[in-house]
Amino acid sequence: MTSNMGHMHPYWPRHLRLDNFVPNDLQTWHILVGLFSISGILIVITWLLSGRASIVPLGIWRRMALCWFALCAFIHLVIEGWFSLYHDILLEDQAFLSQLWKEYSIGDSRYILNDNFIISMETITACLWGPLSLWAVIAFLRQQPFRFVLQLVVSVGQIYGDVLYFLTEQKDGFQHGELGHPLYFWFYFVFMNGIWVMIPGVLVLDSIKHLTDAQSMLDSKVMKTKSKRN
Repeated sequence: MTSNMGHMHPYWPRHLRLDNFVPNDLQTWHILVGLFSISGILIVITWLLSGRASIVPLGIWRRMALCWFALCAFIHLVIEGWFSLYHDILLEDQAFLSQLWKEYSIGDSRYILNDNFIISMETITACLWGPLSLWAVIAFLRQQPFRFVLQLVVSVGQIYGDVLYFLTEQKDGFQHGELGHPLYFWFYFVFMNGIWVMIPGVLVLDSIKHLTDAQSMLDSKVMKTKSKRN
């Protein structure tokens, strides 16, 4: 009986031996409801804050962008920060965030296998994109001049990390999860990560537009100043 315990787990490839695995005592729906409830509350708070705390009125789309960055700050700093700190004990730990990662890992077992790329990528995400996402919220509320630079940097970083995340798993033959599974593959692996390509992609274009317009205005001002001098 003992010799088979290492194989009694939900992860892929199925032949993995995980002798220190402790099954979650929380059901999947408990974990998902908890995660999305906290995320929803944070979005509502940010929406209300963006309407009251900004030094200038913000439009609907800009307030939605701030909600996105607030959500990113939470996920990057708290959830991915937890993984960065405790990835080596996830399998046996029963804290809520560890159980969340064990649940997610059914769709991508690299998270419980101490994969070097995953650890490096998540650590960079937690240490860089987390604080910068929070700074972006503050920068837009205070109308700081580098706010679109922050938006561009964070969004490009998120896209780059996500593209590498997908490509490295594709190179491995999608062996770390059940290919085609509606929850673990399509929702966890594809949709939940694809969001960090689609939304940052829109924000990159938004940043480019605003920064280009600002540079055009500066160039025009410089040209007018030179014309007056001549």
